[in-house]
Amino acid sequence: MNIKDVAAASGLPAKTIRYYEEIGLVRAARGANGYRHFSERDVRMLSFLSRARSLGFSIDDCRSLLSLYGDRERASADVKRIARDHLGRIAVKISELEAMRNTLETLVTRCHGDDRPDCPILEDLAGAVEPG
Repeated sequence: MNIKDVAAASGLPAKTIRYYEEIGLVRAARGANGYRHFSERDVRMLSFLSRARSLGFSIDDCRSLLSLYGDRERASADVKRIARDHLGRIAVKISELEAMRNTLETLVTRCHGDDRPDCPILEDLAGAVEPG
C-alpha cells in the first residue's frame, strides 16, 4: 500500500505518517523506486497510534504502548500504569482548566460591559505587569 492508501485506511494525514516514520514509530518498507510500501500490519499500527493520540497519549507513551502491544509476554500492569499516569495528567489539566474558567467567569461577571472605560478583565490581566 502506498502512503495515500494508508492515510485513508488509518485516518491519519500523510504528513503525520511521514513524521511517525521519521521518529521511528513505524517503519515502512521501501521499494526499488524509493517509495514507501506499507503492510496491513503498518495500517494497524497507524490506526493504533491515531486512537492513542486522540486520547491524548504523548508520543513517548505511544512508543511504549506500541512496544507493549507487540509483546505477547507483556504484563497488563505495564499498560495500566501508562494509562493511569496519563489519566492523572488529564485530571491535573482538568483542574487547571476549571480554575481558568472560574477566574474568567468571575471577571466577566464583574465587568459591566458598558460604555465606561473601567474594565475588571483588563485590570486583572495587567495586574502583574506595570504599564510602561
